[in-house]
Amino acid sequence: MELSNLRPAEGSKHSDNFRRGRGHGSGNGKTAGKGHKGQKARSGAPRIGFEGGQMPLYRRIPKRGFKNRNTKEIVAINVAALEKFDNGTVVDVEKLLEAGVISKVADGVKILGNGELTKKLTVKVDAFSETAKSKIEAAGGTAEVI
Repeated sequence: MELSNLRPAEGSKHSDNFRRGRGHGSGNGKTAGKGHKGQKARSGAPRIGFEGGQMPLYRRIPKRGFKNRNTKEIVAINVAALEKFDNGTVVDVEKLLEAGVISKVADGVKILGNGELTKKLTVKVDAFSETAKSKIEAAGGTAEVI
């Protein structure tokens, strides 16, 4: 057994659109699966995770770090990776994906200046470092920000 093969036992899961409290004939009438009396049988039952006034687990455990919700995931590649393209090619994000230089594009692609470039290319991506831009232009190509 592996984590990827785990699944609930047969018959243990019910669909969410099951109609509760619709008479004895439905098999789930009278108390509608809530049992007899008690706080959880009432209409004002506490929310999920409520521990009767005790400090709940999600507030007791320590919290670490910070996750910025406005962050952008930029894929960075070096100028040396552009060496696999033919002379005079227009290199854009789709070409980089096809060639396998990048595996995915999240929010953008940035070219960094590590390595050497000998071919004349027109590179169209989201951002360039100053050294990358100068190396592309020194090889006779152009660096266009899209």
